[in-house]
Amino acid sequence: MYAIVEIAGQQFKVEENKYIYTHRLEANEGDAVEFDNVLLVDNDSTVEVGAPKVEGAKVTGKILGHVRGEKVIVFKKKRRKGYKVKNGHRQHFTKVLIEGISK
Repeated sequence: MYAIVEIAGQQFKVEENKYIYTHRLEANEGDAVEFDNVLLVDNDSTVEVGAPKVEGAKVTGKILGHVRGEKVIVFKKKRRKGYKVKNGHRQHFTKVLIEGISK
């Protein structure tokens, strides 16, 4: 069983007892979270597609922690001008364990 859920403006394919990395959520580590913007539910080859979301479906999870992603190097250069800028960026993520999908 899996579901397609919209979390913080992005769509994720979630399954029970697996974890995902979402954009930073405003909750503490160990808190229970509930996502009710479920777009699709697949229950043993029975697919239910919402228009725009599936009524009565929700996904529950638990926040495992707040982490940072891999460093992304941003390098800008203009040739023959002597202009070079090097910056780095690490995105903040929240690790969420999916505990249940209910319809």
